[in-house]
Amino acid sequence: MRTSLLSNKFNRRRLLKLSGGALAAMAGASIAPAWSGRFLKPVSSVEAATLQSPRPTIYRHFIASDGWISIPTGELKNEQGVVLAPDALAPTGKSTYVFGFRDITDLEGGTAVATPANTTDARVLAQKGNVQHSAPQMFFDEGDAIQITLSNLGFALRPDLFDPHTIHWHGFRNALPLFDGVPEMSISVAVGRSFPYYYHPTDPGTYMYHCHNEDVEHVQMGMDGIVFVRPAQNRTGNGAGAPVARGYVGGAPTAPMGYVYNDGVALNDRRSTAYDREFGIFLNEMWAQSHFDDAHIQTSDWSDFHADFYLMNGRSYPDTLAPNGGGLDLSSGSLVAPVGRPDLDSQPLSSLIQCCAGDKVLLRFVNLGYTQPAMKLAGIPMRIVGKDATPLRGLGTGGLRNGADTSYKTNMIYMGAGESYDAIFTAPPKTGAGYDTYLLFNNSLGALNKPGGTGLGGQMTEVRVYAAGALPAQTAPNT
Repeated sequence: MRTSLLSNKFNRRRLLKLSGGALAAMAGASIAPAWSGRFLKPVSSVEAATLQSPRPTIYRHFIASDGWISIPTGELKNEQGVVLAPDALAPTGKSTYVFGFRDITDLEGGTAVATPANTTDARVLAQKGNVQHSAPQMFFDEGDAIQITLSNLGFALRPDLFDPHTIHWHGFRNALPLFDGVPEMSISVAVGRSFPYYYHPTDPGTYMYHCHNEDVEHVQMGMDGIVFVRPAQNRTGNGAGAPVARGYVGGAPTAPMGYVYNDGVALNDRRSTAYDREFGIFLNEMWAQSHFDDAHIQTSDWSDFHADFYLMNGRSYPDTLAPNGGGLDLSSGSLVAPVGRPDLDSQPLSSLIQCCAGDKVLLRFVNLGYTQPAMKLAGIPMRIVGKDATPLRGLGTGGLRNGADTSYKTNMIYMGAGESYDAIFTAPPKTGAGYDTYLLFNNSLGALNKPGGTGLGGQMTEVRVYAAGALPAQTAPNT
């Protein structure tokens, strides 16, 4: 384990970080949390004296490295005529170089097994050069005690670089600054080293996480993803007409899949945040030149940033509609590609939304790109029940978010860099065979028609509504 002092030498990466300053200021200044006043406020000495963090009971093991993904591009050239995508260095079926994280917990025996301090498993070490884009979707329950060990395996394509990495939960109040992941105040994980991060979530909602070391570059290169916290109400009900959620001890099969927040109201109350199906939608975009530069040992001028491809869960349309991948191959540690799509093995998370008529569907939107998407669901109104891991309720007794309902209906959400929204819609009626299709897309034409008017590379997916009861109950997000 080493600290960020290792990165104090002036090198190409330091130069990249400095040149990215203007872009960071434009995009949200190093992805600084817009709602930090709520989560990062100081606590009183009395409160601090009573706070206790339990020992971890959930263990996850992530690796950091580099790799290749597939973007449906045709051919993209820069102004000098150089083909940026597909990159000439890319393996067959791939187009674009990325950095990223991978979840290899199952190789260590599962989430109940503590991760070794030193990584010696040959299957783990063999994952160098194999990452996931976007980063693995994580979710936990309020009150969980979590340890996520990050092992930095280094870069396969660029062994000349020694970039440290961190895991930063954006907008999350940590047990100690040591675990925040901001390199100036916590730990950076050097190549060949591992570090255990500890989390004890007490505020439910939708968050995001990313590498905070040289974050302008590392976020753009793909080291970012969704993490969300489910409320205690899922496990206990609320005594006001909201039962224990489906899938928890005591939860009935007819109960909702879950609640977004501890809403404290009955299921038929307008303020209820109950849902039957759940989908995370992680939004970012890609500047092809910067990915090409990193692969070809070049530097990027970040003030030249412009988006070439727009991504949902690490894919661009029409790949957003492809099915999910199949998890880990425990014999090799490799990701199992979606059926019929071996090129998407590093992009396993689908954005396809499937539901039954009458279902309440939760969309957890997160934007960690550098642009402002306007996500539109054509033909179905959404009710926004939370923003930035905060329920849209006025302050009530004791300063809690249990007051007046400030949720609202819309068919379009404007999202700045580093923002999250919790949106629920009720699936419209459907009869007969098959499904009805509704489009969920970025209302900006440029985000749908990249590059060169090909119609590929955009932020768009489908909402498919089947007749009531036609689909089995959902047991995990994005399924």
